[in-house]
Amino acid sequence: MDDSYFDGGLLQLICWTLLGVAVTICSFGICLPWAYVMIFSWEAKHTVIGGRRLYFDGTALGLFGSWIKWWFLTIITLGIYGFWVGIALKKWKVAHTHFQS
Repeated sequence: MDDSYFDGGLLQLICWTLLGVAVTICSFGICLPWAYVMIFSWEAKHTVIGGRRLYFDGTALGLFGSWIKWWFLTIITLGIYGFWVGIALKKWKVAHTHFQS
């Protein structure tokens, strides 16, 4: 059986996270989807499951469209839909994560 492991480092995660936070703050939150995609891509690139490395093919523009929809639904439901945004984001992440050939 092939091994499963994660080969990313703490320093890399800290740097990518700080970059994402800086970009999000400088854009007043508009680039938050870009920060998420950047971190998701890094996580997938450093994950091996059953001897097969993952890759992430989601784009910030694709997430931005969903993000606007989720934001709108949260507003019109007076915040109730906000409880589902985390799950919706997880589903979007998993739908765009695949095994490399």
